[in-house]
Amino acid sequence: MKTITATELARNLRQVLDRMAVGGEEIEIERNHQRIARLIPGPGRQTALEAMSDLYRTLSPEAAAGWADAGKSTDETVGKGVRDPWGS
Repeated sequence: MKTITATELARNLRQVLDRMAVGGEEIEIERNHQRIARLIPGPGRQTALEAMSDLYRTLSPEAAAGWADAGKSTDETVGKGVRDPWGS
């Protein structure tokens, strides 16, 4: 974890944020030789597929089967009930 002063942060905010975004680096901020804050990077972005990839591990077999069945029935009926909201 890198430590910087509040003045350094104010002068170099863009570079500090870039280091956090690219490298996932945590940063401690000091003012008058006392730690006053810690910046931690936010969670990375995920696609829907990545977010759902572990779902099968958490579902019971019954829930998984019900979910799969619900998805199949939705696929068959989506085209029938969709209308053009801009059409007259």
